[in-house]
Amino acid sequence: MNARTTRTLAAALSLTAALAISGCSGDDKPEMTVSGAFMPQPVNDKAAGGFLVIKNASGTADKLTGATSPLSDDLEIHETKDQKMQQVQSMDVPANGELKLERGGNHIMFMGLKSTPQVGDKVTVELRFEKAGSVKVELDVKDRTYSAQAPTSTTGHAH
Repeated sequence: MNARTTRTLAAALSLTAALAISGCSGDDKPEMTVSGAFMPQPVNDKAAGGFLVIKNASGTADKLTGATSPLSDDLEIHETKDQKMQQVQSMDVPANGELKLERGGNHIMFMGLKSTPQVGDKVTVELRFEKAGSVKVELDVKDRTYSAQAPTSTTGHAH
């Protein structure tokens, strides 16, 4: 092999290694899936809670930063600490982990409903994530006493 061929081969190997390393960086966009999404039938049109499990199967952590819905112009992310709920700006969705929004704990709060959904209805919600973008899901409206058991898969892949 002459010197020119050796330099060309070394440059090609360096480029290949650089591309392989950049493809393995932690900057991959997380893909979120949602399961067990439901809303207990609201008592009135003042407020309602949304519950679901967000699963992040990627190696990149993300944050739930907001939600929108045709049902309400005012959705808040609430955490529950010491039996008190408070609005937060975001919630962590760990890499290769999940964020559970469940009764008695963290949840999405719908304020000032435009209508009162009935059992059997579906409520569309768009979840917003810092890195994954948005995910549309449908919450099944359940009886007020409904308690989620094993979550079942619903729509929900980041776009």
